[in-house]
This record gives sequence, structure tokens and C-alpha cells, in this order.
Amino acid sequence: MTSEKFINTTTRIVLVTLPWLVLTVMMGVTWFIWDHQRQTDRKALRSQFDFALRETVSRVEQRIHGYEQMLRGVQSLFATTALSNRVAMHNYVDSLQLDANFSGVQAIGLVDWIPARHKSEHLIGMRSVGFVDYAIDPDGMRDVYAPIVQREPYVGRNRAPVGIDIWVDPVRRLALEKARDSGMPAISGKVELKLDDRNKAPPGFVMYLPIYEQDRSHDTVEDRRTHLIGWVYASFHMNDFMASLYGAQDPGLALAMYDGTDTSKASLLYSTENKNTMGEPVRPAAVVANEYMVVAGHNWTLSLSTQEVFEDRYGMGKGVVTAGVGTVLGLALALLTWLMVNGRDRALRLAETMTEELRHMARHDPLTNLPNRALFSDRLNQELVRAKRQHGHFAMLFLDLDHFKPVNDNFGHGVGDQVLQQAAVRLQNCVRASDTVGRIGGDEFVVLVAPLGESEVVLALAEKLCQVLRQPFVVDGHELAISCCIGVAIFPEDGEDAVTLTKAADDAMYRAKVAGRDCVRLCTAST
Repeated sequence: MTSEKFINTTTRIVLVTLPWLVLTVMMGVTWFIWDHQRQTDRKALRSQFDFALRETVSRVEQRIHGYEQMLRGVQSLFATTALSNRVAMHNYVDSLQLDANFSGVQAIGLVDWIPARHKSEHLIGMRSVGFVDYAIDPDGMRDVYAPIVQREPYVGRNRAPVGIDIWVDPVRRLALEKARDSGMPAISGKVELKLDDRNKAPPGFVMYLPIYEQDRSHDTVEDRRTHLIGWVYASFHMNDFMASLYGAQDPGLALAMYDGTDTSKASLLYSTENKNTMGEPVRPAAVVANEYMVVAGHNWTLSLSTQEVFEDRYGMGKGVVTAGVGTVLGLALALLTWLMVNGRDRALRLAETMTEELRHMARHDPLTNLPNRALFSDRLNQELVRAKRQHGHFAMLFLDLDHFKPVNDNFGHGVGDQVLQQAAVRLQNCVRASDTVGRIGGDEFVVLVAPLGESEVVLALAEKLCQVLRQPFVVDGHELAISCCIGVAIFPEDGEDAVTLTKAADDAMYRAKVAGRDCVRLCTAST
């Protein structure tokens, strides 16, 4: 009794703990799948993010390169004309059609390089061309001056007085010196454009390109400093520059651009709003990256970060779904285990029912519910054994529908499926309970007629099957006409095994098709 009591106690413990064990295992599996999904999603997100980052950097570089080429065109103009030829520059800039081809440019201008000894001559020259009140701003004696002497297009704010000496601005001066000494385009740091209202001026930058005396060498730094006569420039608002980039920014990414390598607010040139639809800050970004760029001799830092829209689009929400589904399945399986433990008989009946359903599904055609090839073959072999033992006869009919393919082609497979279902019902209604009608694929059916007396009986049945299939089929308001060809093989005259009988019936059916369809052919017959 002690041993039996121990066994019963152990069994009860196992039965009580089994559902909890199942739940624990399922939670472990769920965690593993969730973690794998999370890692996979993060890799996919990072890949898409890196691609977007490269694309953004590439678009910035392409746009800067386009502006460089534009300024080189203006620079080339002064290889054939004097710096004072205002009409030539006006006409050239007008031909560029800035709004259409170089959107983002606020102005294209010309800066004159004036040593102190030439200041008076410069003032007289500017006043002689119509600027009667022209003066260099700020006033005062300096060694050199670099006043703006022309802005184009000469409309709107660009009609403001010229003469502003940008050499006194250390940020602009640094860019001017870089351009002068290198002979290459140079971009200034973060500036407020001279034409803007200082109380609400957006961040901007200026690109400079030097102009040297015609037919003079500028191979060395010393040559370039000696023969410098001025600069051409293009000024930009950073917001307009970013809006002019080729291609659209991938939605769901927050972008910021900083002057230099410092990412403080003081260096911020541009940023997209990082707010949700309610105007509130969004959740922390899953991926953030800073890209350090060198554009026209100047450093910019591009900062890119993901937002909820981007993260959800590339799968960051799948991990939560996986965890939720796994948890629900774990609980369901634990509950099922509990029900099985506490209701064994009910579980056994459920398992038996499910097994029977699976067995039926494995042996029947899912569309017509007729025996499939496997079940028909099994019944054919059983009938072969019986007929051989009792020296009996039986017949096998191989049936193929005529004109069925046009039904699928013209009306769709849904209509074709309903025709097959109706055909199956008609065939079953024509045979005896002991006979078997099966569907072995497509529009092919087989009929096992057993036992069989005279061959005339099976021929009469075949003709009856042809007749019922000639009747119109009505599906979804369409009246459809089909027919069939039937080949008949009889045991043992036409074959003593399943393979031979099947081939004999199939050959007979083929002869029926050759004969013109909608007819019956017996294998033992010569036609």
C-alpha cells in the first residue's frame, strides 16, 4: 500500500506540474523567437537606415557640386570680360534661370578685391556707373577691402545697396582666404545673409570662388595672392538648400545639419521637426548616426535618426507581435494540457475525432469530397483480390471532361470548381452504392463498377454517365455545356493488375477523344 500510495502521489504531482512545465517551456521558446526576431528586425532597420544616410550624403554632395559648376561658369565669364562689366554678368545669371535649375540660391554676386591704395579709384568707378551714393561699409582706413559690388538677379532684396565689406567678417574672411589660396570653391561657416532681417534671419552660408587677372599665372599660393582681383559667390539659406536636394527624404527620419563638427545648438544649420502628430516629442530613436562631411573645403556634420514611422515600416513592431502571439499560444497550450490532464476521456475523444478528420482529408478530394487517387487505388486493389479469389468480374471506367478548359479560361477557376462539384454529384447519383466514383486530378474521374455481370451493363452505365454530363450546368447565372469521354476496361479480360487495368481504361478513353469526344470506348473493342 505504501508503494501504491507513493506512485499515486507522484502521479498527482506530475499531473499538477505538467501544465506549468508546458507554460515555462513555451515562454522560453517565445523569448528565443522574440529575441531572434528583434535582432533580425534591428539588422533590417540598420541596413535601410544606412542606405538612407548614404543617399542623403550623396544628394548633399551632388547639390554642392552642381553649385560649384554654376559658379565656375560665372568665373569663366570674367576670363573674357572685365570685372566691371555688369551687363555681362547680369545677362549670364539671367540665362541660368536660377528658379528652375538652381533652386535654393538667394543671390549670385561679385566681390571686388581693393588694396587701400586703389580705394579712391574704386569709389570713383562705382559712382560713375550710377551708384552716386556708393561707399564701402563699414567706413574707415584698412589695408584691404572686399566689398560686394553686384548682386543678381537684381530684383527684390537683391536691390539693396552694395558696398558691404565682407573682409571684416571673420567667418566670411576665412572662406575668402581659403578660396583665394586654393583656387577652389570654399564655403563659409554659419552666417546670417546681409540681406536678411537680423531679428528673424534663418541660418545660411556662402560659397566663394576666386577670380584672378587674365593671362597671369596662379599656379602657386603666392601667384594666386598677387593676381587676385575678386570673387564670385552664391548665397544660400540652409532651409532652402535642403529643400532643393535631388529626391525626397525617406519619411520617418529626423535630419539635422551642423556647421563644423560641433553638434551644439549654436552650430545648428538645419533640422526637421521631431514631433508626432500631436506635437509632442516622439520616443527615443532606435538608430542615430552622425556623418562628417567635407563640402567645398568646409566641414559639416549630418545627423540622422529614426522615428516611429520608419521603425515600424521596417519591422521594429514585429517583436511585440511575436511576443504577444507566443504568450497567447503558451497560455492556450498550457490550458489545453490542463484540460487533457483533468479530462483525459474528453481529450481522447477530441483526438480521435481530429484523427478521423485528418484520415478523411488524406483520402478524399478536398473539392468534390470524392475518393482521391490513394483511396481509389486501395479499393481497386481490394476488388482485385476479391475478384481473383471468387473468379469474378468488375469494370473500371476512366472519364475525362470535354470542353472544360474554356470554362476556366472564360469564367475563372471559381466557376470551374463549381462545375466539377456538380459533375461529381451527378456521377454519384448514377452508380450503385457498391460502386466507387473518384477524382484523380483536374477534370479526370474514375468509376469502379463491382461486381459486374455482363459487359453490356457497364456500357449502359457509361452511356448514362455521358448523358447526365451533357445536361447544361448553371453556375452564377452562366449556362455551360460540357461532355465527356469514357474508356472502359474489364477484369480480367483487359488486365489482371491495377497498372494494366488503369492503362487499358486510359487508352480506351484516349480513343474516345480521337473519335470525336462525347462517346464511350471499350478496351476489348477494336474501335
